[in-house]
Amino acid sequence: MNTPTPSSQPSRGPTEHEVRAQIVDAATEYFSRYGYEKTTVSDLAKAIGFSKAYIYKFFDSKQAIGEVICANRLATIIEAVHRTVGDAHSATEKFRRMFKALVVSGSQLFFQDRKLYDIAAAAAGTPWPSVNGYEQQIRQMVSDIVRLGRETGEFERKTPLDETVNAIFLVMNPYFNPLLLQHNLDGAEEATMQLASLVLRSLAP
Repeated sequence: MNTPTPSSQPSRGPTEHEVRAQIVDAATEYFSRYGYEKTTVSDLAKAIGFSKAYIYKFFDSKQAIGEVICANRLATIIEAVHRTVGDAHSATEKFRRMFKALVVSGSQLFFQDRKLYDIAAAAAGTPWPSVNGYEQQIRQMVSDIVRLGRETGEFERKTPLDETVNAIFLVMNPYFNPLLLQHNLDGAEEATMQLASLVLRSLAP
């Protein structure tokens, strides 16, 4: 019976992607325990067992780490909204589901873990690129739904599309922006239902 021979190739260390993921995972856990604002890169280095200089090889600042965490969380919200909207059979129902899902998913992700909310607050206050991308995706979803509604005859067609999308975005903003949502959590579900109905009446042909 043949026995395997040891490989002459040296064992590979972790890839850059694996190290970055390890840093992000550790930072997420550390931020959730102590908060984003109170944590330094030195704190993270000690917690992970890396040198501060080694972390800086992969991320040029604490914000860069927070940016990845924030982008991951916002992507989770967008995925949840797409799942909720996907099987709706009309533009009207898609809009209602989208608005509700943004509030429900955002509330769960940002406010069940108050320490990690620090990251969302910092990101929305600047705003970070991840937040800009998040808002652009919401605008695109609104635009797609309005276009669909116009094609099916559910919505009016006279108002310029950009104007309509921007107005709807402004109505929704207090319920998906983390800095604003924290002040609107009480009664948010009822408020979004009422606002959705108001928006939909304004879109009627």
